Amino acid sequence: MSVPLPDAGRNWVDDRAPEGLKPWLKLGRFDRPIGIWLLLLPGWQGIALALAAAQRTPDLYDLWLFVGFGLGACLMRAAGCAFNDIVDRDIDAKVARTAGRPIPSGRIRVKQAWGFVVGCSLVSLLILLTLNLTVILLGVGSLALVAAYPFMKRITWWPQAWLGLTFNWGALMGFAAADGALAVPALLLWLGGVFWTLGYDTIYALQDIEDDAMVGVKSTARRLGKDVKGGVGVFYAVAVLFAGLAGVAAGLWLPFFVMIVGYAGHLAWQVRRLKPDDGALALRLFRSNREAGLILLGAIALGAVSVTL
Repeated sequence: MSVPLPDAGRNWVDDRAPEGLKPWLKLGRFDRPIGIWLLLLPGWQGIALALAAAQRTPDLYDLWLFVGFGLGACLMRAAGCAFNDIVDRDIDAKVARTAGRPIPSGRIRVKQAWGFVVGCSLVSLLILLTLNLTVILLGVGSLALVAAYPFMKRITWWPQAWLGLTFNWGALMGFAAADGALAVPALLLWLGGVFWTLGYDTIYALQDIEDDAMVGVKSTARRLGKDVKGGVGVFYAVAVLFAGLAGVAAGLWLPFFVMIVGYAGHLAWQVRRLKPDDGALALRLFRSNREAGLILLGAIALGAVSVTL
């Protein structure tokens, strides 16, 4: 019998999915859709920013981009999580929050998990091949970031920064998919996303700080220690700065900057509420970054509308 994992809460997988599918859905983290949102939103933001910079309204191809990036985010997040669990299976077995995952708990064998990774990746490749050459090359390039990520917590105190590079790669891909090439606004948006992820994943890592210390896993939460709240504040401030610069570079107008104030306010609210010794609160604040990403997407969309009117 499958049981809810500590950081998943009650969810549709535990409540409604067939029992035989539950381990596979949990392997791909479909019981925790927040990760899909956090991977998807930078891609959607990149598409919207490219449309705004080019001062054009979406056509059918652009609508496909939003759908295709949604499907790709679901599949590649699932593949990435499964790969991460394959690499981390011995560490996960020693950490309370992760010991019940399908691989360390023995419900899915390593060879089966590799099949899951390959299957999700192949379907994602089919979606990628519908896009232009620049996006295809960026997509292939992202595999190096994905493959290296599980090892970062073993060799650096800043694995959250590497996750930021990886999770926000979609901003570059989304912009290139809609525009045909990369440009300065895309790079600025990506950099802003890197610092956004550095902030929210540091918050997420607070849940495991004691177990990570016990098994020797590194994280920005451990590295910053008592200064973690201030560190997250700095990361978020830089994220807002780069997001604003991306809007300036794309020629966005007043509505964008009004919404950016809301984005900054949401991130400041997280920092203000953060208590480093409260893991449950850290999880809630981490999950609230779906709303933060949607606010930034809304800012770009409103800025795009004001440009095209």
